[in-house]
Amino acid sequence: MYIETLELNNYRNYENLNIMFDQNTNILYGDNAQGKTNILESIYMAATTKSHRGSKDKEIIKFGKEESHIRLCIKKSDIIHKIDMHIRKNKNKGVAIDGIPIRRTTELFGLINVIFFSPEDLFIIKNGPSERRRFIDMELCQISRLYYQNLSTYNKVLNQRNNLLKQIYHNRSLIDTIDVWDDQLCEYGIKVIRERSNFISMLNEIIGDIHYNLTSGKENIQIIYDKNIEEDNFKKTLKDKLSVDLNYSSSQTGPHRDDIIFMVNGMDIRKYGSQGQQRTVALSLKMAEIKLVKKIINDNPILLLDDVMSELDTNRRNSLIEEIKDIQTIITCTGYDDFIKEQVIINNVYNVTDGFIIRTEETDGK
Repeated sequence: MYIETLELNNYRNYENLNIMFDQNTNILYGDNAQGKTNILESIYMAATTKSHRGSKDKEIIKFGKEESHIRLCIKKSDIIHKIDMHIRKNKNKGVAIDGIPIRRTTELFGLINVIFFSPEDLFIIKNGPSERRRFIDMELCQISRLYYQNLSTYNKVLNQRNNLLKQIYHNRSLIDTIDVWDDQLCEYGIKVIRERSNFISMLNEIIGDIHYNLTSGKENIQIIYDKNIEEDNFKKTLKDKLSVDLNYSSSQTGPHRDDIIFMVNGMDIRKYGSQGQQRTVALSLKMAEIKLVKKIINDNPILLLDDVMSELDTNRRNSLIEEIKDIQTIITCTGYDDFIKEQVIINNVYNVTDGFIIRTEETDGK
């Protein structure tokens, strides 16, 4: 699986962009705030319908314009597919696959699998639980349409239950209707919990060796799924804590409050680890994600590295470079660094300046 071409119209600082990618390593270099990350973001949007930054659709459209387009051409199992995404200010985005409009975003998931790695991901360990839940959810949504459907339904039910909790404050008689939402919250919440638990178990099977090698055999890692609630106790806990939920006017129980704990040599690395140790865990997590996606889809994902190489020391950088040699990788950096030239066969190099790109070099490797 790899991207052949990307076309953007009125996307952030790009009025018109048409770029070809090689199936191996591609470099986008230039000063900060020139539009390198916007290219990666558009690819991520085409794969997931969402910005990795959490931006709203109207923020993506070029200033002064009413709409924008992303057109992505990919090759998968020797078959070419085209994704066309139409983003509008005051309407839902439209998506077509191979010229046929889709009704549900779930039809897009799985067509292309991308892994985004940015400097912000190096802090996923010490950030709040929402960052770690987002990591799980975005990857699971790409590899499992059923997970996306269950998570989406769970979130809708959660919003309905929270709205009812607020209404009960003004009309106590509505409390009799809470059971309807409790049943649905449990039904879909349990499905989400089970999928997350399975995903973390698979990550644990892979990440141990990666982290052991990154730390030269000094550290052992284990990922613990810190569930907010066990499946068997979900319904009972909702009933027992109803008074608490009413006080907060929101549901305090469920997988929307889950977390992940990273234990290194028996120590919670978020609480007690150094910044260097936290960065190493984050890198191990991303490298494990690459291997896991390969295993699940029986194909290579597409890797987007957003100015992350400069954040890694030589050992970590070398380990990551070794991992990306056989998959399509699009790397952004501020300079066309010597360490990249020396260790990676470069196929395409583009200079990005203020929303314009120029192909500057092609290297076959030596």
